[in-house]
Formats: sequence, C-alpha cells, structure tokens
Amino acid sequence: MTLTSELVIRDAHQEDLDAVSALLIGAYAQYMPASLESISPTERAGWEGYRQNIADVWSRAPISSTIVAERDGKLLGSVNYYGPGRADSSDNTWPPEWASIRLLGVSPEARGLGIGRALMDECLRRARADGARDMGLHTTSLMDVARAMYLRRGFKRVPDYDFHPTPDFTVEAYELELT
Repeated sequence: MTLTSELVIRDAHQEDLDAVSALLIGAYAQYMPASLESISPTERAGWEGYRQNIADVWSRAPISSTIVAERDGKLLGSVNYYGPGRADSSDNTWPPEWASIRLLGVSPEARGLGIGRALMDECLRRARADGARDMGLHTTSLMDVARAMYLRRGFKRVPDYDFHPTPDFTVEAYELELT
C-alpha cells in the first residue's frame, strides 16, 4: 500500500464503530484457529468469546477512548485507551494509578507503515497528560510483532498481572513506567 497523505490520529466517532469492529476482526484474524471444528468445544467457545469481545467496540466506547488512525478517509488502525482507574471487565487487574490499552490493531494491508507506533504514541501522550504513573497492556506469545514493538518502547514484563483464560494459555502483562 502506497500512502502519500498525512496520517490522522483521532477519537472514533459513533458512526466509525462498525468500521472499527470490522478492522479489529481483520487485524486479529491471523491469531484465530484456522478451523474451529478442529479444536475441543471448550477451546472453540473460548476463541468465539474472544472474537466477540474483539468485535464489541460498542461496550468499550463508554469506558475508554477508541482512538483511530485514518488516512484519506480510510481507517487503518485502532486502539482502546483507558485512563487511570478505568478498565473494562476483560482487563481489570491494573492498579488504579495506571493507564492501559487494549486491542491495538492495524489493518493487514497497512502493517509496517508505523500505524501501531503512532497509535501507541497517542496513548502514551494521553496517559502522561492524565497523570498516569504507568501504562499497562496485555499480549500473548502469538502476537510476536506487537510484543517486539512494546519491548522496543521500553515495556517490561510484569507477570503478577498475567492471566490464564485456559490452563495452558498465558496472557502476558507488560508495564511502562511513565514517571
């Protein structure tokens, strides 16, 4: 994808939410099992629940800032930013003085263009403006490109905030000190 115009980072509008939902489903599709039929009913239910959670941008809108990256009227990425003391039920483990993010996703055709970095920059800017002491996020070993970006930004593992949706799967916690 060749992009020549300026990238705009902004809060999503209500009329953007359908497109944000579709963008996130596309961005996270590579992490889903190729065939839900080939896994156990428990695993299938877990993956389907995760897919539904990713798609449900409407329930996150009242409790977070849905930030989008847009170029030429096309949404290329999205992230949910939670200010200090705010979290949804899927991510309620952070100390109240921390900001956090969830579901940073970039459209597959826009990867490698700095979209994720620009979205993270905006989240860090907001966290500092909100007086957050730290920024927290969760990711998994499946998301190696994202995890590498977080490590380059200075995020460190904080296993005390990990969680395990199934006994053999760890969702890893990371923290960046902002002070």
